Amino acid sequence: MMISTKGRYALRVLIDMAEHQTEEYIPLKEIAARQEISEKYLESIVKTLVKGQVLEGLRGKGGGYRLRKAPAQYKVGDILRLMEGSLAPVACLESGAAPCERAAECRTLSLWSGLNDVINQYLDQFTLEDLLQKSRDGFDYVI
Repeated sequence: MMISTKGRYALRVLIDMAEHQTEEYIPLKEIAARQEISEKYLESIVKTLVKGQVLEGLRGKGGGYRLRKAPAQYKVGDILRLMEGSLAPVACLESGAAPCERAAECRTLSLWSGLNDVINQYLDQFTLEDLLQKSRDGFDYVI
């Protein structure tokens, strides 16, 4: 499993928005400048986040984007699944995958299933709020 640039940048954008959160909408231009990410590329990321109801947007003067909920209400795993589509380590464990005809005799299925559980449980234990905090154990905000 490899998290794409889109997934990593989505987390950076959301953390940035949480850090600069007010009642106002934040222009994409400001986020792009702070994060040193192309505004054009951020548009595609934000579009997915709006569609996934993570962000809400407002056009025109005073427009931009803002979080729909508090940072503590967003699990990192949910955001990455939204951006990546799946975090499954093998295709047969992806949501909606056709049943594998070898599943009954597959000697590695339990290995991959366990790995899938570990990945999802690990990522689901963190929220955006957690990523805003500097870790006491060396976990830092570098994505």
